Amino acid sequence: QLQLVESGGDLVQPGGSLRLSCAASGFTLDDYHIGWFRQAPGKEREGVSCISRSGSSAHYADSVKGRFTISRDNARNTAYLQMNSLKPEDGAVYYCAVTPYWRASAQTMCGNRVVGSWGQGTQVTVSS
Repeated sequence: QLQLVESGGDLVQPGGSLRLSCAASGFTLDDYHIGWFRQAPGKEREGVSCISRSGSSAHYADSVKGRFTISRDNARNTAYLQMNSLKPEDGAVYYCAVTPYWRASAQTMCGNRVVGSWGQGTQVTVSS
């Protein structure tokens, strides 16, 4: 059974950093683009960052460019989102997601929220 499990969410002060992890089980990530999405209370779920199955291309929402870095380790069947210089508006539930490479590009995955499977989410709170 395909499963995605996020971890690493926490309460952090503005300007701080967090590293989210997404561990896949029941399948291998090799044939999937991976994305991180977030949803704040009262807002729609938005694409934060997506990385292609090869890892050769990564896409970021304008609001996180230069602060967040997505990466993947196919050998560990895990993806990561390094978040630096966190702002209060970054606070949300962060979801890991995958899409088969043949279904859409990584950029489309993020921009159009083309997702095959979701994780359960991890809470990130940015507050002093």
